Amino acid sequence: MPRLPLLRRPVARGLVQVQAQAQAQVQVHGQVQPDPAGGTLAVWPGHPKGSAAYRKILAGLAFAGVATFAQLYSTQAVLPMMAADLQITAAEAALTISLATVGLAATVLPWSFLADRIGRVRAMMWGISAATVLGLLVPLASSFPMLLGLRMLEGMALGGIPAIAIAYLNEEVNKAHAALAAGTYVAGTTLGGLAGRLLAGFVGELWGWRAAALAVSILAAAAAALFVVLVPQARGFTAAAAGGFRGAFRTLAGHGRNPRLLALYVQAFLLMGGFVAVYNYLGFRLSGEPFSLPATIISLIFLAYLSGTVSSRWAGGLTERFGRRTVLIAGTVLMAAGLALTLTQLLGLILAGLLLFTAGFFAAHSVGAGWTGAIATTGRAQAASLYNLAYYLGSSVIGWAGGLVFQTLGWTALALTVIGLACTTAVITAVVHPARASAEAPADAGS
Repeated sequence: MPRLPLLRRPVARGLVQVQAQAQAQVQVHGQVQPDPAGGTLAVWPGHPKGSAAYRKILAGLAFAGVATFAQLYSTQAVLPMMAADLQITAAEAALTISLATVGLAATVLPWSFLADRIGRVRAMMWGISAATVLGLLVPLASSFPMLLGLRMLEGMALGGIPAIAIAYLNEEVNKAHAALAAGTYVAGTTLGGLAGRLLAGFVGELWGWRAAALAVSILAAAAAALFVVLVPQARGFTAAAAGGFRGAFRTLAGHGRNPRLLALYVQAFLLMGGFVAVYNYLGFRLSGEPFSLPATIISLIFLAYLSGTVSSRWAGGLTERFGRRTVLIAGTVLMAAGLALTLTQLLGLILAGLLLFTAGFFAAHSVGAGWTGAIATTGRAQAASLYNLAYYLGSSVIGWAGGLVFQTLGWTALALTVIGLACTTAVITAVVHPARASAEAPADAGS
């Protein structure tokens, strides 16, 4: 009997250690929550594939993707029309895209830190609501500088969606299905981009680019409302303690020192930049000789996005069989092959090449976007935000600079430049992500 108090000490110490380990899991994985049965901390496994909550998450984020990417690229289908109406060059018209993506790139990191404090869902709701209001103001711009300013503010508001959505998926969906869920989300973003461009093209042909912008904003408002209704509240999220500037800098610096993450950021910058450049200026090529296509017909080239909708979904499933490295490299090779077909003067081959190019891009993007959350064990929102920062900086810088190449040297020079970017990405991926990781693909693909 006198020794009983001595026995309690190691037991108490053991309980403290278990609690400390569980608290550490909260910080590392962000998927540990109180267990209502025993009051201790239990690991939140995430919603399994096929559950009602899983379907609501994917549907809600799909509508968020529609609202985000319909607005972000709403002017792309009417760039030639806008250039003629405002008497500006192709590169200047493309600034309505580039400045929107600059605004998004500038705010993805602040949005990610805000989401760590107030929650993923609330942050996404704030961003999507602000973007919708700004989008409705765009058609009212009385001058080109005002139009550019509104587009930049719209992009800044939209910065609250892409990176947070991926972090939300990684926290709420069972890890075995995280890659598939990310691919499904990216498929939703392609539908959003397609819907916005097609709607803008048809409305713009009838009533001008201002009416096109208004129509897209109304579509985005409806999608945003559906997102708010459908998306479930987070269960795997744990609010981060305020760590101040130093804590934020340490998180970002840690990601910056990870070569595997850096390779994904370079991939995002190069591939997205090349992708936007192709879609920005292909319309100018098709509106000129020898094609001379009207705006309504040119807007149909964005139907190629449907190949990206399919390929991003497939890519998520293929990673479970072949590994992320293999699928990402295959996507970049497909991009280069498809773009090579656009070097001909045959419209049928150009359109076929655009289908392959788009499918390859979205396959590579869906793998890269989901991979950041698997590689980063801490600061996932920040890791995803850095990916999006690189992604949209590429869209802004290369998407605009591609216009200078196109105006000076023509389509062949622009296409060969983008092929070079895709090949560079494939080499970087092959070198930085070792082949032995592919041998672990089935386990890694779902992580």
